[in-house]
Parts: sequence; C-alpha cells; structure tokens
Amino acid sequence: MSKNKQDDIFEAAMQLFAERGFDGTTVPMIADKAKVGAGTIYRYFENKESLVNSLFTKCVLQFSEAIRADFPFNSTIRKQFTHIFNRIFNFARNNVDAFLFINSHDGGHYLDENSKKTFNDFLDFIITIIEQGKEQGIIRPLPSTALIALVYGPIVMLVKMMETGELTYTPELLKELEVSSWNAIRFI
Repeated sequence: MSKNKQDDIFEAAMQLFAERGFDGTTVPMIADKAKVGAGTIYRYFENKESLVNSLFTKCVLQFSEAIRADFPFNSTIRKQFTHIFNRIFNFARNNVDAFLFINSHDGGHYLDENSKKTFNDFLDFIITIIEQGKEQGIIRPLPSTALIALVYGPIVMLVKMMETGELTYTPELLKELEVSSWNAIRFI
C-alpha cells in the first residue's frame, strides 16, 4: 500500500470501474481492493459519484497533459497528427487502467458538469487541430467527431489486443499504425 490512502482508493476504483463499470462496482469492493475501510473512502469522497468524478477528471487531465506536452503548434498538420497519435498510444500503453477507465466512462450518466467540461475541453483541443486540417484541405471534410472515431477507436482495440497478448508492440508496428490512421483521415 502506498503512503497516500487517497491514491490507493483511486487506483482500486480505477481498476474496478474499468473492469466492472460504475453500476457493477460498490464502495465496499473499492475499500477491499484498496485495503482500507469503507469509512475511509467517505472521508475523501462524499459518495461513489464523487469518487468516479474525481477520478475521471484526474485521468482526463493526465491524458490531456500527455498529448499537449511539447505539442508542435508551429508545425504541419501531419506532424501534429503524428504527435497526437503517438502520445495517445503511449499514454494508453503506459496507463492502461486510466485509458480504459476514461473510455468506459466518458458518456456516463453519473458524470457531473466539471467532468463533462474537462472531457469536452480535451476533445476541443483535438477538434481544433482537425478543423485546421480541414480548412487547409489536408484532412477529409467529414464531421470531426467521425474522424476522431476513425483514429481513436482502433487505438482502443489495438491497446486491448496488446494487453491480452494477441498483438505484440514494436516501434515498427506503431509507425505503420500511425501511417494507416493518417491515411484514413487525410484528404486524398
């Protein structure tokens, strides 16, 4: 157990919410996995909704920071796409539980306004890049959310396949996946 009980609670909750979903996870399950009493959880969080929202916001901010770090703002759309793709993929591989947690909860009925705003701010950053690419005639003139789905959905599946051992990660594979994803959205 770490020195910070809140971190233990976050870690346990993230794993359980990713595996079992919000409705399939109880506070006693989280407490048991975190090796704390259920009362300890309520010292940090008002209820399960408060916990899932705190965790969701934390994970989305970490994901966003990973993508925005060293972002090549003054570069081509192609280089910006490569940066985003690689950062998404690397975040997903290095933070599998957080990545799967975000993906299984981004539309949850229990998300509060702050969680929704944090997620939408994250998406708006990506959409802005896509819109610039469409304006420049470099990216297909499709709805930005559809273009995100064309790239992001396969990343989710690929990460899951790598986690189960169905697919083996190599830098060469990552490069080919990035090129294939770019080809899916670029305007020919």
